Amino acid sequence: MTDNRKYIKTRVKAVRRQLRQKNLDCLIVTSPQNVRYLTGFTGSDSWAVVAGAGLYLLTDSRYIEQAKMDCPGCQKIERREPMAQTVAELLGRLKSVKTAAIEKNISLAGFDELKEQVKAPIKPQLNIVENIRDSKDPDEIKRIEAAANIARHAFRAATARLKPKITEAELAANIDFEIHKKTADTSFRTIVAFGPNASEPHHLRGKKKLKKNDNVLIDFGAKYEGYCCDITRSFSVGKPTGLYLKVWKTVKTAQEAAIAEVRANAKIKAVDAAAREIIKAAALGDYGHPTGHGLGLEVHESPTVSSKNPDTLKAGQTITIEPAIYLPGKFGIRLEDDLLVTHSGCRVLTQACPHYNQLQLVSGV
Repeated sequence: MTDNRKYIKTRVKAVRRQLRQKNLDCLIVTSPQNVRYLTGFTGSDSWAVVAGAGLYLLTDSRYIEQAKMDCPGCQKIERREPMAQTVAELLGRLKSVKTAAIEKNISLAGFDELKEQVKAPIKPQLNIVENIRDSKDPDEIKRIEAAANIARHAFRAATARLKPKITEAELAANIDFEIHKKTADTSFRTIVAFGPNASEPHHLRGKKKLKKNDNVLIDFGAKYEGYCCDITRSFSVGKPTGLYLKVWKTVKTAQEAAIAEVRANAKIKAVDAAAREIIKAAALGDYGHPTGHGLGLEVHESPTVSSKNPDTLKAGQTITIEPAIYLPGKFGIRLEDDLLVTHSGCRVLTQACPHYNQLQLVSGV
């Protein structure tokens, strides 16, 4: 992948601009995703501090060697004391820090400990880094695309080995194995649901076996160099019923209608409504979850694509579009793809991952 140091510098500059606007002297970064975004650090259990012209990574002996490789653009502080004490000692040396901000995801106990240790006033702040993360830079987009390519390979490889009597858990394990073979991680716990189980949006895979003629829902994703993709495919194995084909085509049409609405400055409500109107017109019920969500360093980020979001889309955002129809006791169909929002429309990053509306098994049918 590309060297992302120039992008990290741009991100840190954007944080400093926000701090100036809020009359704050520094930001204590506690979220692992935000630490990685601003420093490049790929480990865990570490914080970052943006103060004045300085960028500091606070870690311990387990990660200091890794930090030296990951973070050439920041000062590394190997802590030997509790994190609150290390932060207090750092801010005590930085005479320009009169007031500090800390991310709101910190625990109450952690915040109380910091208040005791740090002399400067500490103000909890929400979404300083997340607001910058909202629009992806070229380096981030490449990593999401790489994750999508790995997921596509895993899906093709695992479905090529489908056969009757395989369990949901076994198919999920096959997908996860193929992802790990590409030196990637899974974005989340892979969902595999056969037959009626697919009407549960977040079904917990189990021992249910695939039948000769059956329906399958797979919700999966790869995480590559920290960045996630999120894909759902629904298909029939063997001969699909007429109802299944009708529902599948309705969901696919709904997804296409929503994707057609995606562009910079489009109202998020309109994107959500485009999918729901197709499903409503087919008199096949409605789905209770949003039509999509942002993704990047986390599999669920801003924005939420729902009727309750008054915002508009921005160029550079990466979002999912995932309408669905769930028929309890019968089956469920959800189709999910990842999109990059552009000024003129969007680019589907998961286009190469096939949509099957019927999958004939080579053997065992």
